[in-house]
Amino acid sequence: KFLGGAQGSASDNRNDEFLAANHQAREMAAQRLKVDPRDSHALLVLTFADGMEADYDALIVKKQMAGLGLTKQADAEAAKLLAIDPTAEDAYMALGAANYIIGCLSSYKRAFLWFGGIHGDRERGMEQLQRAAEHGHYLQPFAKAWLALASEREHQPERARQLLTELAAEFPNNPLFVHELALVDRASTKR
Repeated sequence: KFLGGAQGSASDNRNDEFLAANHQAREMAAQRLKVDPRDSHALLVLTFADGMEADYDALIVKKQMAGLGLTKQADAEAAKLLAIDPTAEDAYMALGAANYIIGCLSSYKRAFLWFGGIHGDRERGMEQLQRAAEHGHYLQPFAKAWLALASEREHQPERARQLLTELAAEFPNNPLFVHELALVDRASTKR
């Protein structure tokens, strides 16, 4: 289910509140970029906003093409941000997620996207997620969670176990990490 989207319909979520907050964040970032086109904080906000809405479009509303368009936009913003501020390693979360998701698509879908200027690379995505998981500031836990799920998918249970153990220790009140850790352990014993 990692790449297949969330279960249920978009109306089951708090869509309006999310979209309004995301729109407001974009507007505030755009105002800052009018004053200073190299404002790293504004570029980071745009990268986050476009990345989150790309995920929302692809996973919740199940509009993959709209999600891919926003993914491409978030990639461009993340690359621009890193060119301005190489220490803004949260940007690797957007780059890594996009590279991994697109790299996991079937070859004919990747070829179709390649003609549209959208490229992906699974291994590069894993490396970028690792960088965000190690050096990210705001998105470090999210990058670890993504990397853990990707590691499970790539049949790397030890890596997934390590990341999920760290997350469970850091967020003891979140049962999801303990649950995912149990799934990794259960899958490992079946092998």
